[in-house]
This record gives sequence, structure tokens and C-alpha cells, in this order.
Amino acid sequence: MFPRQVVNVVVLLVLTLLAMAAAGAEVEEFILPDGDHPHDVAPAADGGAWYTAQRAGALGWLDPASGATRHIPLGNGSSPHGVIVGPDGAPWITDSGLNAIVRVDPQTDRVQRFAPPSGTPYMNLNTATFDPRGILWFTGQAGYYGRLDPANGEMKVFEAPRGRGPYGICTGADGKVYYASLAGSHIARVDPDTGAAEVIEPPTPGQGARRVWGDSKGHIWVSEWNAGQLGRYHTATGQWREWRLPGDRPRAYAVYIDVVDRVWLSDFGGDAIWRFDPDGENFTRFSLPSANASVRQIHGREGEVWLPQSANDKLAVIRTATE
Repeated sequence: MFPRQVVNVVVLLVLTLLAMAAAGAEVEEFILPDGDHPHDVAPAADGGAWYTAQRAGALGWLDPASGATRHIPLGNGSSPHGVIVGPDGAPWITDSGLNAIVRVDPQTDRVQRFAPPSGTPYMNLNTATFDPRGILWFTGQAGYYGRLDPANGEMKVFEAPRGRGPYGICTGADGKVYYASLAGSHIARVDPDTGAAEVIEPPTPGQGARRVWGDSKGHIWVSEWNAGQLGRYHTATGQWREWRLPGDRPRAYAVYIDVVDRVWLSDFGGDAIWRFDPDGENFTRFSLPSANASVRQIHGREGEVWLPQSANDKLAVIRTATE
């Protein structure tokens, strides 16, 4: 007789593989240099994938065809957190170690830093988003958010209305910017014209809103870390919905909305990736080949969902149909 725990693990693995097969998905992992600790990832315009090699103080690039990688050092003291690709096709990094926004030229690897105004305290920069006018907005978990105009390098920094906590950030379908406050357990809507932030309270107190992503229908989706929930806020009606992730102790870290408005989440508690169907309101589990991956962010492009595994020094991609 096999121990009950072993049987449960085998059953869960079989069910996961069946679910992935039914979803028409396949997973591939890529090994990164030891000690990279990849935090965030962004599909590159050339078909590769950018990632922040946080402990190496570098921006990494992966070639999915060969698995080859290269490093672009960002400078002494660098500790890059988030990376996104801007309208110019270049990777833009929120670097908490440098307390600066960094742009890397994808053709020459030239590194360009944008420092905050003189006298700005340490912000603990986390993530960034571009608004429809090409302005970059960013969060600082020490209690700040701000904006950078790439055209002239002008940066403005604002104090968050409730202090410490701004973490994830996104641009909604309404053109406004939304950030999640992990320590403050709320989201906030930022007026792109004035920079003023309006606090929006989720239904569950102390839920630990960590990351946010907007869909095409005017919803802002929220990963609720403390509560192990997925939240959804409608920007036009103000209506909230929340769903608890499956499992005994879910911990929702990353949230990402793909090109067909499916919701993807990483679950630290269940060591799983979940896909949520907003129409059927059901979850499908995806397991990565490597255990205890610690996926802190999810990004993608059509047919691909990219996952940085900070605990394993790997990237993974789930290739799945978009219909």
C-alpha cells in the first residue's frame, strides 16, 4: 500500500496533466545563470524575453529558440525589480537598488538612467506601466508613486495617500492608472492629468492587494495576497467580485490578463499557476516541472504566458491556444 500523501500527490499530478492536455497547453522551462533570481519578465519585441536578474544587478535576455541568455549590467548597487516593454520597443526597468528608472536600448544595450528629483527619499521602486499618452507611471513600496515623461526625462514623485504599500500597477481600459497597495490593502486610481490618487477599497478587509492588471472590458483584476483571492473591480460601475483560489492555503501573488481576457495567477501556497475563466467562473491548474518556483510576476503575448521562477533561476513559458 502506498502512503495516502503519495497517492494524493500522484492523483493531483494526473489531474493537472489531464487539465493541461484538455486546455491544449504545453510548458517549457529555461535554465538561467546561477544566482539570477529573476523577478519580472517581459516578452521582447524580437521574440525573446527580457527579465530582471535581481541579484545579479542586470537585465537579462533569453532566446527561446536556443535557451541562450545574455546579461546587461545596470550599474553598481543595482537591484532591478520590474521590467516592461515601452511603446518604443525598449525595456524599461524599475530599479530599487538605484532608486531610478532605467531604459536599455535593445539594439546597442546602452543603459540610460532617470533619477528622481533631488531630495527624493528612497522609494523601493517596484513596477511600472505606460499610459495611452506614453507617460511611464511607477510605484515605490516605501509609500510613493510617480510619473516619467520619456520625451524630456521629467519625473514627478507623489506621496501615496495612505503611505507605505504601492506595489503592482497597470493602465485600465479607461486610460487611467491603477496601483495596488500591498501594505494598505487597497487599490488606487490615479488621474493622469493631475497625478492625484483616489483610494478604492476591496470588499475583504486586509486582503493584501499585491498586483493589478486591466482587461478590455473595463475591469481591474487584483491578486489578493493575504486573503488568497482574486478580486475584480469594474471601473465604470464600481462593482466588486472576489473568488478564493482553490486549496487549503492559497497565496495569490501575480495576476496577468492575456489577449483574450483570460486571467492567470501564481499561487505561492499551492505552488501552482491558475487560469481563471471569467465566464464560467472556474479555475484550471497548471503545474510547472520544477517545484517551489516562486513565480512573482506573469506576462505574455499571444499564445504565450511567461513566468519567472525566482527560487529556481529559471523562466517558463506556457504555450496555449488563444481561441
